[in-house]
Amino acid sequence: MKSTTPNIRHLSLEELTNYFEQLGEKKFRAKQVYEWVWSKQAHSFEAMTNLSKELRSKLAEHFVLPALNVETTQYSADGTIKSRFKTVDNHMVEGVLIPTESRYTACVSSQIGCSLSCKFCATGYMDRKRNLDYDEIYDEVVLINQQTERVYNKKLSNIVFMGMGEPLLNYKNVLKAIERITAPDGLGMSPRRITVSTAGVAKMIKQLGDDKVRFNLALSLHAANDVKRNEIMPINESNNIKALIEALNYFYKETGNEITFEYILFQNFNDTLQDADELIKIFRQVPADLVNIIEYNPIDAAKFLKPDEDTVEKFMNHLAKHRVNARLRRSRGKDIDAACGQLANKDTIGAEA
Repeated sequence: MKSTTPNIRHLSLEELTNYFEQLGEKKFRAKQVYEWVWSKQAHSFEAMTNLSKELRSKLAEHFVLPALNVETTQYSADGTIKSRFKTVDNHMVEGVLIPTESRYTACVSSQIGCSLSCKFCATGYMDRKRNLDYDEIYDEVVLINQQTERVYNKKLSNIVFMGMGEPLLNYKNVLKAIERITAPDGLGMSPRRITVSTAGVAKMIKQLGDDKVRFNLALSLHAANDVKRNEIMPINESNNIKALIEALNYFYKETGNEITFEYILFQNFNDTLQDADELIKIFRQVPADLVNIIEYNPIDAAKFLKPDEDTVEKFMNHLAKHRVNARLRRSRGKDIDAACGQLANKDTIGAEA
């Protein structure tokens, strides 16, 4: 059970200031504590060493400071690192560090499990336990950044919300987490280096436009007609491709932010030149920057297979011939179930505590 005592990270600076004034403490103490829980990333009151012992005890009496802990870490042969994080109420959620020559990307989760039941995704076969709070999402980024510094002597350069769960079904927490991640008194990251990926919730894509968000958006398309998309992504029955095209255009009109399509190739399902033509048609209706063609990572629960290299090459060449900006994204971390669609809190040999 989560504690009913207030979480200190859920207080604004103004609310913290009021608390200290009621204690008869100086106002600047509030700023000190706010810095500890956000920019200094303290995970306990004891860590707040410029506060008196008495004041730390008072904080511990009135508040909790729950934080994610790293339960296990797995290292892929290709340099990818997958972490399983444990919440204060004993749920597990996974995040991944993906290093390349030019960037270090954190793939973070927004929910514990998922309710969308996409047929090709391991997380889709799990129940959704609950949404992650914004401070828990923040912790994922903090802990993955610490790994990046420890293993690669670099800082995170990018964040993608492509882990477990549907970010737009945890809208407020995702936006608040990004606000803290990008705030000067948080992690200070540029919103242009953050991409939120959605399976396609048209209403909430439009809401992103209304809220004038500054981060990038990726749509997990994976099939370019409604019949096929309904088959693999049940959400399409209430958010069809036409509705998504309209929502994406609205989002772009309101924000001007980068839009990417994600398209996993499945053998004998969506990998023909006719499928490519349908994808081209959608691409031309939206001011999208890029189509990421993704290598499929088989999972035990699903029947899908990846196409052979010749089929992939023909598909990519067809897109290029029609001037579609497409990139083939090879999977990373397959050997530790850290690749796209594989996150499911699955035990894997070789995990380290």
